[in-house]
Amino acid sequence: MRLKADVIVAWFTQAAIAAKQATREIPIVCALCGDLVGNGLVENLARPDGNVTGNSNLGAEVAAKSVELILEIVPSAKQIVVLANALDFKLCVKLIQRAGETTGTAIDPVMIHNAEELDVAFRAMEKQRPDAVMVQPSLPTKRVAELALSHRIPSASTIPALVYEGGLMSYHAMEAELYRRAVVLVDKILNGTKPADLPVEQPTRYELVINLKTAKALGLSIPPMLLARADEVIE
Repeated sequence: MRLKADVIVAWFTQAAIAAKQATREIPIVCALCGDLVGNGLVENLARPDGNVTGNSNLGAEVAAKSVELILEIVPSAKQIVVLANALDFKLCVKLIQRAGETTGTAIDPVMIHNAEELDVAFRAMEKQRPDAVMVQPSLPTKRVAELALSHRIPSASTIPALVYEGGLMSYHAMEAELYRRAVVLVDKILNGTKPADLPVEQPTRYELVINLKTAKALGLSIPPMLLARADEVIE
């Protein structure tokens, strides 16, 4: 605000919420945010009617699909823990729980308020070991990947960073494409278009990334058909 920026680009929902709380005048472009309507960032996707626009990564919906993919890797899975960001969890947890009901998998959400709670959460998992853990992408994925591997629990997310840092799997909207689209929106705003007149965009392409090295460390065998479907395999 002190810099009097022409546009603010906010990565992930929490950053966008903080930006909107700080200003109702400076245009804000969300990049890879979650539920923009549910979190009060825009009135509706077609006509944002405010100073915020951008794109959604549909993280909650994609996370629900991840439940099915986990079951392809661990067919015997009956319990999945969801590490959810306490500031932005409702839709994400709701859709994952719905996917759990469809597949007969128990979904146990664990609310995380700060990074220190991740260690506590994994220590608690030692008592009743889940078959897998899913992490909301706005949490520190590197620490989750480290903890999941050390506790020998398969981990998944809707952001590829988790897999690059040692997690097992991610299924996600193509990040690079969404960032490019965010730049296009910034360009339109700098050329005079109001955010209220720019519909919120949603992804059309998705990627599956599997860390085969982590799978081997966990003693998991990835089905050949799933490997064939993967857009990237880390060996």
